[in-house]
Amino acid sequence: MTRPRRSLFSKYFITLFVAVVVPLILGAASEAWFAFRDHRLHLNELLQVEARSAADRIQAFTDGIRDQLGWVVQFPWTQGEEDRRRIDGQRLLQQVPAIVSLSLVDPSGIERVFVSRLSLNRTGPGVDMSADPAVVGARANRVWYGPVQYQRDSEPYMRIAVAGNRAAAGIVVADINLKLIWDIIAAIKIGDTGHALVIDDSGRLIAHPDISRVLRSGAGSGDFSRLKSVVGTANGSVVATTGDDGKPVVALSVQAANVGWTVIAQQPVLEAFESIRAALWRSLMLIVIGIVFALVLAYWRACRMWGPIRQLEDGVERIGMGQLDHRIAIHSRDELEQLAVRFNQMAEELAASQQKSERINRLKQFLAPEVAALVEHSDQGLLDGQRREVVAIFGDLRGFTAFSARAEPDVIIAVLREYYEAIGTVTARHAATLIRFAGDGVMVLVNAPVACENPAQRGIRLAIDMQAAVQSLANHWNARDCAIGFGVGIAMGPATVGTLGWHGRLDYTAIGNVVNLASRLCDLADDAQILVDPVVTGHVKDSIALASIGERAIKGYDRALEVFAVVRRVGPLPHLGCPLQPADVRPVETGQVVSFARRDDLIRLENEVIWEPNCS
Repeated sequence: MTRPRRSLFSKYFITLFVAVVVPLILGAASEAWFAFRDHRLHLNELLQVEARSAADRIQAFTDGIRDQLGWVVQFPWTQGEEDRRRIDGQRLLQQVPAIVSLSLVDPSGIERVFVSRLSLNRTGPGVDMSADPAVVGARANRVWYGPVQYQRDSEPYMRIAVAGNRAAAGIVVADINLKLIWDIIAAIKIGDTGHALVIDDSGRLIAHPDISRVLRSGAGSGDFSRLKSVVGTANGSVVATTGDDGKPVVALSVQAANVGWTVIAQQPVLEAFESIRAALWRSLMLIVIGIVFALVLAYWRACRMWGPIRQLEDGVERIGMGQLDHRIAIHSRDELEQLAVRFNQMAEELAASQQKSERINRLKQFLAPEVAALVEHSDQGLLDGQRREVVAIFGDLRGFTAFSARAEPDVIIAVLREYYEAIGTVTARHAATLIRFAGDGVMVLVNAPVACENPAQRGIRLAIDMQAAVQSLANHWNARDCAIGFGVGIAMGPATVGTLGWHGRLDYTAIGNVVNLASRLCDLADDAQILVDPVVTGHVKDSIALASIGERAIKGYDRALEVFAVVRRVGPLPHLGCPLQPADVRPVETGQVVSFARRDDLIRLENEVIWEPNCS
């Protein structure tokens, strides 16, 4: 497998080297020679244009400030016009961001108005500025440009003084922040890394694309003075020298006429002659392409195999990450294409299996596992909205509100966790539907979504087991000084059942009068008590002992409803196959309590109504 590849590589390499590489080398050499000759002329023109452009922009910058300052001193000074002049000065600061402060001097040389961005404004007669160089220069030449100074030894500033057209108009002296010239210099790009910079007469840097170098004030001023001197001797022609960063550059300088600064346009030597190197690199790339072309021919068949294998490897990785919707498209018309088809079939089967598992897990959130499996393997319409006779069971902890008000959060969570686990275990054992937990309350449905035989009896037995399980926990809680009980209400009747919710959050629930009645009975139930409505009583009175506790007013009902209580031993419920001893439904006298005993073995009613299992 290796020998043919080497043989093919050698064959195409030698052939293409003679036929392609040698002519390309000769072409590259001739192109480099002519490019070098033409580029020497082009480079001088390019730097000349960029340096002149920067000088013109700087002159436009300073001339614009000069004209704006001249607008302030158009009219002669009159008595009491300091406020108007101050307003004019503030307006000028807003219009020209480069002006930091300005002083308005009357014809006698006295400062009358001072407006600043950094200091407090002043109006009225101030210091005598008649001997100030700015005032003297403006009187002599009408416009005066001061030397560059660095405030706080970092930021470059310059003073500009402009005199009015008439001596009575006075003089305005402004401090200009030269950092804004950075915008002009930063906008100049010569090639990729070439740039322009501005140096004053003393050799100090005024503007540079890297503004941090300007803010370092005198740092490196010797290098800039040297650069200015070397470039200045070339009289506007390109000269090769060492730049301010110590690297070889080609540079050219132009003077900014109004302020006397030197604008230097420079470009690294490596970049300046990049076109020549680019020609050589292009030729070299053609040579490399020729070599690569030979290699490609040799390895073409291997790549035809490698590409599909990479697709299969990527597909396996995506499937491993859970992207079961990923499919592989290979059109090689061979075994690799067939392998891709088999892979896609496997991905489809995995996706279907995952969707099935997700549906079962979602059903198990509110159905017993056995019921969820039954729904999954039967008609999905069982979860759709429908009218059905159901047994609604509500349970609620007694004394939980008072307990939660004084207990620590971790204790409350521990109690609820034990309570939920006990209720969930009992509900799953009886294959009922756990609708929801709401704080310390619970709602369970029997006969929905899956129908069952004797739903009333099954619901009573579920409630009995539920009561027994929670009472066992209550004894443990009471031992820890947590006075908590449990009451249950059961009702039977028609209700609308089905899934309700929004987008991905769906719950299976029941809506109807029977749900409200079961909730009201739960509210009436005392600790350890199971209260039943007359409908459930009619279905189970022959198999489970019940006692009437009289008529009770139910919220939402027009008339009182007779309520019954379950009477039984404390302990697990006998199996369904073990018949119960029938008992009469007898009323309980006022004041008697029908409930589970927490510590006693039997509930002792005054009329001794109990039931016993009829098992041999």
